[in-house]
Amino acid sequence: MSVLGVRWISSAVARTMQASMPLGLRSIERVNREVFPEFAGDVSDIEIPAPVAPARAAVYRPAAGEAAPPVHVNFHGGGFVMRGMAFDDPLCRCLAAEAGAVVVNVDYAVAPQHRFPAPTLQAFQVVQWIAAHGREHGWDGARMTVGGQSAGGSIAAAVARQAFELGGPPIALQVLHYAPLDLTVTAKDKPTAAANPVLRPWMCEVFDNTYVPDPAARADRLVSPAGPSDTADLTGIAPALVITPELDRLHDEGARYARRLQQAGALVEHVNVPDADHAYDLGDRDRAREVYTVIARRIRQATE
Repeated sequence: MSVLGVRWISSAVARTMQASMPLGLRSIERVNREVFPEFAGDVSDIEIPAPVAPARAAVYRPAAGEAAPPVHVNFHGGGFVMRGMAFDDPLCRCLAAEAGAVVVNVDYAVAPQHRFPAPTLQAFQVVQWIAAHGREHGWDGARMTVGGQSAGGSIAAAVARQAFELGGPPIALQVLHYAPLDLTVTAKDKPTAAANPVLRPWMCEVFDNTYVPDPAARADRLVSPAGPSDTADLTGIAPALVITPELDRLHDEGARYARRLQQAGALVEHVNVPDADHAYDLGDRDRAREVYTVIARRIRQATE
């Protein structure tokens, strides 16, 4: 373990990363305005009450269609420590248009201000609220899907697991896009064929140690559903679309979870994105468009 394994040091690095985010997000927002211009987007803000902490969210509405369309709840990436709804703006605009769904892009709680299990509990409380109050806000909460990229995919998997264990709300599809699904294995022990990988071991060490400082807690089913200690029968869990970039350091755990879901009869599709690394869609817009179209099609099919 390096010095980044020391709780206060990893937290300090995470806070420094958070402090640098606002300037980067403004640049990303400018770039995103030029991405997928055919999807203009009808976007409004909302604050969702939750006992852990209120959550701000951006609501993307389809241009036309049903009076009360289905709803897709999106959780952004950022290593469990960085807030970054802006990263997913092109994705949300695309899904709203092509899936015909209202997309709620959630700014969930992050560490070290809110360590595990707070973000997973808050995310589930947000989904419960969205399911219960949909008609008041113009969507059908009974036809709901969840998903996320990177850390957001982990959060989405945790939401689906809680809904499964607690008997609802019903989730028609969970979309897990290059998600970390086994924190019991350190990043340096996760192979990658990428010449210049996006996820560096030091980054993952900061993220993991800030989010779940106790190594024993990383085996929790809401953190590591692809870990060896989680052997529960998942028959009946929300159907899943799992997407794993071929060169991603997290590829193997995503593929392993896909096989587990398949054994439970819950795998809709496992998409392996060839010659692509973690967060490939932020730079390769053509590839992003292809994969986002797959996600939109699966959301539409799940909520028909």
